[in-house]
Amino acid sequence: MSQLRNDTTRSRYEMDEQGETSWADYRLQGERLYIDHVESPDSLRGTGAAGRLMGALAQDARERGLKITPICGYAAAWLRRNKDFADLVS
Repeated sequence: MSQLRNDTTRSRYEMDEQGETSWADYRLQGERLYIDHVESPDSLRGTGAAGRLMGALAQDARERGLKITPICGYAAAWLRRNKDFADLVS
């Protein structure tokens, strides 16, 4: 597993596992991070890869002083289940 990458030119967080990349498309507006879409390749589905990506993404948002607005259903569900990051959601 690799470290979280923030590809600001594509507005995409990425993380590699097993030679594949999971990603989260986002929009940054001021101090608000809108998570539009989270996806993992078929080969990583069910392995927790998207959850690890969301955890790293949420930690990055916290360190940067950002609030998260999940547009993606997966991102919204993940944030509801992970109460440690409830303070970031708005």
